[in-house]
Amino acid sequence: MPTQLDNALDAIITELTKEGQPFHTTPVERDGVTMPAFTAAPPTLAHYFAHFCNENKDVEFVVDGDIRLTFGQAYGAAMHVAESLVSEHGIEIGDRVGIAARNSANWIVAYMGIAMAGGCVTLLNGFWNGDELAYGVRLAECKLVLADAGRAARLEGTEHDAKIVTFEHTSPSEGLAKVWKAPADMPSSVAMQMLGKLGPDDIATILYTSGSTGNSKGAWSDHRGVVSGVMSYVAQSAMAKALLEGQGEDVNDQPCALVAVPLFHVTGEVPLYLQSYAIARKLVIMPKWDAEVALQLMEAEKVTYFVGVPLMSYEIATHPDRSKYDLSACRSFAAGGAPRPVEHVTRIKEAFPDGFPLLGYGLTETNGVGTGNFNENYLAKPGSAGMASRPLVEIAIIDDDGNHLEQGKIGEICFRTVANFRGYWKNEEATKAAFTDDGFFRTGDLGYLDEDEYIYIVDRKKDIIIRGGENITCIEVEDAIYAHEDIGECSVFGLPDERMGEVPACVFRVKEGRGPLSPADLREFLLSRIAPFKVPLEEHIWKVDEALPRLGTQKIDKKSLRESYTRQMTAA
Repeated sequence: MPTQLDNALDAIITELTKEGQPFHTTPVERDGVTMPAFTAAPPTLAHYFAHFCNENKDVEFVVDGDIRLTFGQAYGAAMHVAESLVSEHGIEIGDRVGIAARNSANWIVAYMGIAMAGGCVTLLNGFWNGDELAYGVRLAECKLVLADAGRAARLEGTEHDAKIVTFEHTSPSEGLAKVWKAPADMPSSVAMQMLGKLGPDDIATILYTSGSTGNSKGAWSDHRGVVSGVMSYVAQSAMAKALLEGQGEDVNDQPCALVAVPLFHVTGEVPLYLQSYAIARKLVIMPKWDAEVALQLMEAEKVTYFVGVPLMSYEIATHPDRSKYDLSACRSFAAGGAPRPVEHVTRIKEAFPDGFPLLGYGLTETNGVGTGNFNENYLAKPGSAGMASRPLVEIAIIDDDGNHLEQGKIGEICFRTVANFRGYWKNEEATKAAFTDDGFFRTGDLGYLDEDEYIYIVDRKKDIIIRGGENITCIEVEDAIYAHEDIGECSVFGLPDERMGEVPACVFRVKEGRGPLSPADLREFLLSRIAPFKVPLEEHIWKVDEALPRLGTQKIDKKSLRESYTRQMTAA
């Protein structure tokens, strides 16, 4: 049955999407399929930046160490970058321009400048080594790459055809000096001229898949898709604001978010960074994740919203010095990029009784758009990724033959929305395989819809462990492991087994300063919580002292762990 919160949110979004309201939709056709799009959305990112940076020109936008920029100052800096890209570096509409750098104010200015010059913002993974960066540059056929010193050094001697232009993480005029040109005047500037040339069907961005299934693919989106993804999140924020106002809460303070996730990842790019223009949100950048530094910045800048991979908010909630910091301004602790263990939800609510854990579920290919689980509903259904984000998202659960399944049946989760990417760059075969005939994107995740239309992710299709014909979902076993109070992080995966086909295995690390926890102890704990066939044997449980390996998105690199421990078992 729908909850009181479900009904309240439904009433709010229904009002916000009426004709004449900001999130009204009109049908558009994409690849022969009709779907809703926001009627009043800006046609491109360039228009989006121009509108909201003018509307919020005197409002503080970016805090990066000693660098503080308003929306107006950031736009002014980006105009200089756009001018240089076109007049000095020959960038034309649709040319791919890469960014290879850590998070910073100048990363943000570079992103704006590329889009305002008509270029395709190509977000290279800042954690990649030189060969991986060069692969990304070659794949997207970048004409130019804006790189900070560290990434530029990695690219030295690698094979690619792009021009590398370096920048520093100092003030924009100094740090971006090599792509900095003042326009003669506002009307004739590249940024203003481009507003009359760029359209919603022009290519806007290329983001790279996480690489958990081999070489990364470049997922490209047009301006309509990216802006639709951003405005979908803005609609959810407007809905939440209306809800709080209706409950008598004061929501007049400027929203503020800590940027603790990579901006080259869709969670950092769309819901966190790009959404901030429309809701006049301040962004506080930390170059590298550190839970205590996060606590310090959250207190100093009065952060109201935190988003990160699940482990980040969990580390904040369980940090031994958390009580030393005033985090009362932060009411929302969101997670994206990976499912959040149920145990984390409880711990976060206990640590922040006046706040709420939130969960969003989207992918690189959906521009981060998909589902959301909010506040009381998340506490009531902590294992769910929530409901489809209205008014854009349609969900289908399909079987291996592409048939749509009824509620309660497990199948592949699929999203249909105007925010979806357009395809994998130069890979028609993968693009075709990614979509159903009726326009749904295949996420590769297995799940089901419950009676209230809440989505439950069972697992990645490729990560289900089939033990003697019985399916074991890694997430369920990981949830059980995280329920142990000494666990810092873990990963569950399948190992090949001659008799059973596959057997479950896990690797875990305990929190610093906690007492001994042996594989035998953990197995005994798990046997009291889940079915015995789901519990790894003692010899398939490994305890490690170092942090588990992660992909650039900060997800645990399950593929490398599986390969490493498979080799160990084979060698033994």
